[in-house]
Order: sequence, then structure tokens, then C-alpha cells
Amino acid sequence: MSASLQEIHPGEILREEFMKPLGLSEAELVSALDVPGGELIALIAEAGPVTQNLARALAAHFKVSVQFWLNLQAAYDAGMKENGGRQ
Repeated sequence: MSASLQEIHPGEILREEFMKPLGLSEAELVSALDVPGGELIALIAEAGPVTQNLARALAAHFKVSVQFWLNLQAAYDAGMKENGGRQ
């Protein structure tokens, strides 16, 4: 059974749909964005959330809306709540 969007961490989407197609490494993205590196690395590792600050930076860099990133996080959070925190 395939995972619904609610079960996919925004970090996975960032890695697979944005970074990989562009050949961006974590280090390259950290240096391109004006955000704390630890926050971005945590997001990429699926260990941290999309914060407002990260959403703004990612939106500007990848030419998508801030709301896109915030909606991914909200959907993931809702899915985790529904599943009792299990992925």
C-alpha cells in the first residue's frame, strides 16, 4: 500500500522532489539559504519540522509558495496525530 501525503515527511519531499533533481547536496542548500544549518539538516533527515523561517527560505529558493511548505508540514502533523505518532 502506498503512503498518503499525510504520511510523507516534508524532509523526504524536499530531498526527493527538489534536491535530487537539481543535484543539490545538503551543504549546498545550507549555504544557499539564510537559515540555521541545524534546522535545515534536521528537516532533510526527517527529524525536524518545516518552521515558518524554513518555509520562507525554501519558498524563495525553489520558487514555490510559503504555504506549500507549511501545508506539507500540517498534513504530515495531522497524519501523525491520526496514526498515534507512527509513520
